[in-house]
Amino acid sequence: MSVTIKEIADRAHVSIATVSRALNNNQNVKKSTKELIQKLAKELNYTPNFVARTLVKKKTNVISIILPEVGGEFFPEIIKGVDQIAYRNNYHLVVASSHSERNTVESILNFMAQSLVDGVILMVPSISNQLKEILATKKFPIVVINGYNKVESVDSVGIDNFQGAYSMTDYLINKKGYKDIAFIRGPSINSDAEQRKLGYLAALKDNDIEYQDDWIINGDFTIKGGELACSRLLSLIKKPKAIFAANDMMAAGCYKVISSLGLKIPEDVAVVGFDHISLSEFLTPKLTTVHVPTDEIGRTAAKLLFKILNDDENHEVQHRKITTGIIIGESC
Repeated sequence: MSVTIKEIADRAHVSIATVSRALNNNQNVKKSTKELIQKLAKELNYTPNFVARTLVKKKTNVISIILPEVGGEFFPEIIKGVDQIAYRNNYHLVVASSHSERNTVESILNFMAQSLVDGVILMVPSISNQLKEILATKKFPIVVINGYNKVESVDSVGIDNFQGAYSMTDYLINKKGYKDIAFIRGPSINSDAEQRKLGYLAALKDNDIEYQDDWIINGDFTIKGGELACSRLLSLIKKPKAIFAANDMMAAGCYKVISSLGLKIPEDVAVVGFDHISLSEFLTPKLTTVHVPTDEIGRTAAKLLFKILNDDENHEVQHRKITTGIIIGESC
């Protein structure tokens, strides 16, 4: 049976309030008394009652991040960034997955709202009108990670996907001399994927290059999706000279197909990606890709959340954009 504060108070011959203050390192407790109480707590293996402390303080010292998925290479870096800031603020982090389903997002948010966490960071591929309504009515601190959609009453952090895709396409045209550039996009419901496609199209337009419908292929952000899309592109009568995959996983799929056809990168066809996940460093030749500072996304979202937690009354809603850069490899 666990030891209670009352037992420590009885042994130290002090009040329960004094024990509580000593264990919380209150400066008003005499040093010798504090040392005695902390010594007894250690000897008796005292563990604070989390539920009781939560009821008294009305906070849990726990935040949560809800991700579309918990696997892959992209999400762990975001978790790492959030955890760094949580740790600095003496908070614990709970990680959950919504599996990209609206009903699951709603049920998790409702669950979290039952005083189980002090705030939530929610990453979603897109924000529907229904989800906007859900977020707008939430009464607890929340920050959304999303590349494009905004809820005016909710803080958000997102990658500047348009800028990243525009810069990469412009690099292929003006630095590498490519004109025939195909694009493998991500899922149609994903706002990040849509912004990357729009950035690609804008760069073509600004360089007076007309896009071809059959050079824009749907993908799903997986290696297999990249394989299928690349196979379609390389089976066309007029083949592209460069392929811009909207993420590195699909770029890796392109590598597999190009190799299987006995072709070489970049001599026969160039390939570039987006995200700069660790996989891209091991592809041969090294992949040229858009660098996304994923840990910075996590840190920025967490900092915004703690700003709300620490200054709720004076907090003004913010929408932050994280810029990208290009990592130069030998694939184009």
